[in-house]
Amino acid sequence: MSFPDIIPGLKAAMPKLRGRLLVNQQLAELTWFRVGGPAQVLFMPEDEDDLAYLLKNLSVGIPVTVVGLGSNLIVRDGGVPGVVVRLGRGFNTIAVEERARIRVGAAVPDVKVARAAQEAGIAGLSFLRGIPGGVGGALRMNGGAYGRETKDALIEARGVDRSGGIRVYKNAEMGYRYRHCGLPDDIIFTQALFAGEPGEPDKIAAEMNKITEAREATQPIKSRTGGSTFKNPTGHKAWQLIDAAGCRGLTIGGAQVSDLHCNFLINLGDATAADIERLGETVREHVKKNSGIDLEWEIKRIGIEARK
Repeated sequence: MSFPDIIPGLKAAMPKLRGRLLVNQQLAELTWFRVGGPAQVLFMPEDEDDLAYLLKNLSVGIPVTVVGLGSNLIVRDGGVPGVVVRLGRGFNTIAVEERARIRVGAAVPDVKVARAAQEAGIAGLSFLRGIPGGVGGALRMNGGAYGRETKDALIEARGVDRSGGIRVYKNAEMGYRYRHCGLPDDIIFTQALFAGEPGEPDKIAAEMNKITEAREATQPIKSRTGGSTFKNPTGHKAWQLIDAAGCRGLTIGGAQVSDLHCNFLINLGDATAADIERLGETVREHVKKNSGIDLEWEIKRIGIEARK
């Protein structure tokens, strides 16, 4: 499937745009699942001002979708209409500040934030080692792992709204709760300021090593997966509900429920996005029938289904 080429019109309307515009760019290669259709337009802004310029001048009738490192994402097989924004080198900065703080761009992988904090002797950010994604995604979903969440370390986040306005949000304004951010979906995060506390690099490194070992032992991190598929319902573990419903190893097409961790779906090699999403919905049906509990997707799903 391909979309109409709207790039000439965008360039005519925004002659000062500096970032790259690619028409019908395949998104599968940008996701950990390695599935999905194209973006009608993939835009990679040079920096925050370039992103703001696009959003300020883009017709409100053209949808905007953001993708990060693609770890917690299913792109449907029909692709994504409108403009898909992916932040790159202009959003990859890391700066250690006073009072055990670290300022990072939204495109920085969470693991790199943890490493930078460790090298600077900043404790309290090791949990980021356990989040398979980037800072922008952690901000958007209050990402967490191993006992801490983004809300526990964030001082403020910076972003651009749909009208091109650059805004700064304090932690209290983020509307955080479990795997949820209360800000409008059209805010594109560009930067975050985290705070930890002074610590010893060797002890922090040991803590990060324990997280790494735990992930390798319990999660299918070397497979084509998207991380945790469903949120943990209050008082329950999603993987236990899935296991109790008999879904461990369940397969649809080229997609499978991981034998190692039931809350992970895997692309065995030839899965489509439809296979993975249908498998997830089947798991939800089995869990509902077995326990009466509705599992809520944690993985973000974007785009449209392929035409039949």
